[in-house]
Amino acid sequence: MAAQNGNSAARVLVTGAGGYIGTTLVPMLLEQNFRVRAIDRYFFGRELLSEHPNLELIQEDARAIKPEHLAGIDHVIDLVAISNDPSGELFQNETYAINHRARATTARLAKDAGVKRYVLPSSCSLYGFQEAGVIADETTKTNPLTTYAKANEMAEHDVLPLASENFGVIVLRQATVYGYSPRMRFDLAINGMTYGAYKTGVLPLMRDGTQWRPMVHVKDTARAQIFMLTAPHSKVSGQVFNVGSETNNYQLGPLAEKVAATVPHDVKIEWYGDPDHRSYRVSFDKIYGLGYKALYHAEDGVKELCEALASGKVDRTPQTITLDWYRELTAWHERMRSLEMYGGVLKI
Repeated sequence: MAAQNGNSAARVLVTGAGGYIGTTLVPMLLEQNFRVRAIDRYFFGRELLSEHPNLELIQEDARAIKPEHLAGIDHVIDLVAISNDPSGELFQNETYAINHRARATTARLAKDAGVKRYVLPSSCSLYGFQEAGVIADETTKTNPLTTYAKANEMAEHDVLPLASENFGVIVLRQATVYGYSPRMRFDLAINGMTYGAYKTGVLPLMRDGTQWRPMVHVKDTARAQIFMLTAPHSKVSGQVFNVGSETNNYQLGPLAEKVAATVPHDVKIEWYGDPDHRSYRVSFDKIYGLGYKALYHAEDGVKELCEALASGKVDRTPQTITLDWYRELTAWHERMRSLEMYGGVLKI
């Protein structure tokens, strides 16, 4: 699965490299001897990606990617996205521009540049609400309910037809991600449950707990993306794959109980919100048929997060709640614009 050592190592362009998945994926690519060109606005900090001789950091917006960014690139993992439902609803125009149109443009540029593989990380949220008893596979009719899910579906529709004999296009519908990452997020189900349970003894749970949701550890989805760079072209190009595992399909009520039982002290479950109508159980047989296998379970993610919280390695800040951080950045920008004169704050 690793690239060749030395100058012949494959070069991978990763967009959204400074995000939750990207800051886990990029070090894993480097460990496997890939050379990485990492593009991001780096809203959460460039320092989250450590310096490495095979890592090139480029601060750029995915909506402004140009042909020169694809020069010499063998593979693209197009991670960039406004990455959750609340952010997608608040920034709808930006979500369609980034999650859909920017990625479709990058895929076309990649094909024109002679890139061999293009991987589009998408989402199992495309399945939306499914009837009881339905286990959604890649042929199941999608039912996107949110801007985030709809933009992902539109991106899928635009990039898949680009697949050809020389240009592999793979769509990965990721389950809800969990686990520790350098760009930490506590606005994801298992991570948020764990933070509340560990820090306050109260586990927040959206009503009514019967909804199904597939989960995948951040390292496992990163592994799936790397796996697709070397999987046989004839078996993956032009294909959609769900990423997760059957053992990580959970109803949220029992999942909360599992999280509470793993945290090293007594925990009370506290319900909030209106009933969540998104409910989907997902099959991962297709990707397993290629030889991929997820390695982590919910308890693993809970334990590593508890350890990170206990050591002070991570804590909840505005940066760990995507919507809060976007709001804060937007407020700072507006305040600076209102104060700026003569090209600066204290200049004249």
